Amino acid sequence: MSTTPNIQLTAWREAQGDGGWSRAQMATAVNGTPTGIAEGLMCDEERIRRWERGGVLWPHRPYRQALEELTGLSMEELGFVPPSRQRERRMVAARILPQDALRTEAELFSTMELARIADVSHIGSGTVEAIQEAVELLCRAYPNTPARLLRDRVKQRLSYVLGLLNGRLTLAQHREILIQAGWLAALLGCLHYDLGEREHAEAARLGALQMGRQAEHGELEAWAHEMAAWFALTEGRYEDVLEAAERGKAVAGTSSALVQLTLQEAKAHARLQHRREAAAALEQGAALLAKLPTPVHPDNHFVFDNTKWIFYAATVYAWQGHDARAEEHAREILARHTRSDGTTNAPMRVANARLDLSLVHARRGDLDAAVEEAITAFGYQRRSLTDLINRGQDLNRILRKRYPGERRAAEFHERLMTAQRALAEDRPDLL
Repeated sequence: MSTTPNIQLTAWREAQGDGGWSRAQMATAVNGTPTGIAEGLMCDEERIRRWERGGVLWPHRPYRQALEELTGLSMEELGFVPPSRQRERRMVAARILPQDALRTEAELFSTMELARIADVSHIGSGTVEAIQEAVELLCRAYPNTPARLLRDRVKQRLSYVLGLLNGRLTLAQHREILIQAGWLAALLGCLHYDLGEREHAEAARLGALQMGRQAEHGELEAWAHEMAAWFALTEGRYEDVLEAAERGKAVAGTSSALVQLTLQEAKAHARLQHRREAAAALEQGAALLAKLPTPVHPDNHFVFDNTKWIFYAATVYAWQGHDARAEEHAREILARHTRSDGTTNAPMRVANARLDLSLVHARRGDLDAAVEEAITAFGYQRRSLTDLINRGQDLNRILRKRYPGERRAAEFHERLMTAQRALAEDRPDLL
């Protein structure tokens, strides 16, 4: 769902003082209100930016109170949207179901193939545009569609698109078809990795990298490097994450890939206990994100949107032990991506947010809450078992150390072992 900038809040900030407040000045003012002091609020420049970009429709209660104290205006007057008025927006987002995206892609692909068969000597511009649209739909299906189903569809489409490269194409058509094949290869690599198919994932990643280089498409190259950083992060090779991120940033330009590479650096630094470097990478990622236009299709896997920054920040804070900030950001993810009926339009983000909360609960001594959040995280149909198992091991270590012999700690341990077996034996039915 695209966001609408909050022009009322921006207008109020820019009207303060002689030349207007900076976002940092406003954040300091929010923290200095009576509620800000009493609640120990940690408002910062990035939070103000998210409010102004429309990434947060209705802030948490303490922030609402602090804003009203600071401005003397109601939340609606400041441009925020209460939950009672958000239903229509959620209904629009809910209409984009994974089966709809796949069905639309299938219908589009069939129409495109019929048109091409009518003139087998060449492909027209309409075919190229249809391929672009089909690839976009497949990338948008990634967050929700079961990985095996989408993997098989993407493999079929990739084979077809690669076949077009042997036909009669103009130089411009050849480059564009090569780029679209590269995006499909990158998507296929992500799906293979989600399913624990490590060698296939690396082969697809290298294919995407090579196609990006041949087409001189820096962002595609950068995403291939980002995949290497992701693989290394999940496998505990944190120095390799930083190296892959540097290679990707060198070719990314101002793009979503650049932002994601920067946030992968933040995660690696958090794992390495480089606190200042992790904080700096988070801030840099936020600043880079602010330079990008609001995406039309933020559900595209290769698009970095405002909510994704919150998602990364929650995990960085959880790994660093900043429990209050981790919880706040994780709950923003849950609120953003949970529909009124309890379902979600972003199961993998929500699952990881729940695992962030589980770490917070475990460190605070609430064993039941920690286990409930973690088991819920493993229950979504669309999931990356590779990522979930890696994150689950963090919690398992804490539970076995702090709660030896406790039934609920053993319950989660068994759940984690079952997930590892399901991944190793390719047995999703076990879950």
